[in-house]
Amino acid sequence: MEIEETEQTINEPNLFLDHIKNPPAQYNLFTEKPEPIPIEIPTYPAEGRELKLEDGISISKTEDGSQVILSGFGIFLSKKSERLIVRTGKKIIYEFPFFRLSEVVITSHGISLSSDLIEELCKRGIRLSFLSGRGIPYAMLTSPMLTATVLSRREQILAFSDSRGVRFSKRIVEGKLKNQEKLLRYFGKYLKTNNPDRFEKLQEKAERLKELRKQLPSIKGNSIDNMRSSLLGIEGNAGKLYWEAVKIIIGHKVEFMGREHRGATDVVNSLLNYGYGILYSQVWGAVMNAGLEPFAGFLHVDRSGKPSLVLDLVEEFRQPVIDRVVISHINLNHMVRIKEGLLDKETRKEFGSRVLERLESTETVKGKKYKITSIIQMQARKLCSFLKGGEDYKPFTFKW
Repeated sequence: MEIEETEQTINEPNLFLDHIKNPPAQYNLFTEKPEPIPIEIPTYPAEGRELKLEDGISISKTEDGSQVILSGFGIFLSKKSERLIVRTGKKIIYEFPFFRLSEVVITSHGISLSSDLIEELCKRGIRLSFLSGRGIPYAMLTSPMLTATVLSRREQILAFSDSRGVRFSKRIVEGKLKNQEKLLRYFGKYLKTNNPDRFEKLQEKAERLKELRKQLPSIKGNSIDNMRSSLLGIEGNAGKLYWEAVKIIIGHKVEFMGREHRGATDVVNSLLNYGYGILYSQVWGAVMNAGLEPFAGFLHVDRSGKPSLVLDLVEEFRQPVIDRVVISHINLNHMVRIKEGLLDKETRKEFGSRVLERLESTETVKGKKYKITSIIQMQARKLCSFLKGGEDYKPFTFKW
């Protein structure tokens, strides 16, 4: 029998504590021992997950509070006892217990933090991620103890030159094409009655993506270097079809000329780039937690400063997480404003909140429901197991 999780309201702390038989503990990465932690739960505001604190300052958090995104010039972060403290000047504007956190994300300039806080986050294995105004991760602080597994990295490097790298790369492209096809069919079902012409065009694109995917088994090679160009050729053709189809879905709402990566200033690409930045942060953290080397990928070519393994694993999550949110955001006429070539603060806050909501939503894997944030962690660990001789890697694909 499947038990449905329910959210404990803050007004019932005693009911929550009654279900805890043993004191909760947090694993200390430095002492390698569990340490008891007090239960301190802050009062949640009536508006829920998103907090509007002061002018220009906002905090978004996932439903379970495991990830907090902070934005606003002049914020100072520190620790007090077992809590993360957010201040402006001497005024405390927010407190949060460490035991709930898995990641703190900083998304704007002008935010300061104490060295004591950094040490505490590292001890508890809580990631501290930094995103630029375009949503691109430029730094991540974690404890070195999280990546102390040598065997996984040795096998990862060796796999680059043997069949494991080939099989994983083919699976990545397969998963991406399958999710592209599924996302087109997902949005197409809403057009079937209201706009049959657009529906038929989407169906045709989805079928062509399906045919491209059937070409993957015929690509042979002893190492990824011998077959990368063929895989990227199929991926490139699929990308052209896919973005043409996305244009069909949203073309009546905003102007979209096609996918642009760096320097994009149009609405669609700006949302995509910002959303992918949040996704990169999630996947990068999962890669680090699994003990893998983020800069040693397979499908993506290695280059100084390029986290190629992160980019490999991101591929299977782009469509079901970010693309789906972007298309829905535009189709539902949600606010999008560009200021000096960047999404403005209000847009980043609203859109970022929707990305977090999607990351916290559930998808089915092997008959069981998991949050997407958990699935990302699971996929990184599955890759680690595969590289060490475990079962074949299977990419994540969503149900439409």
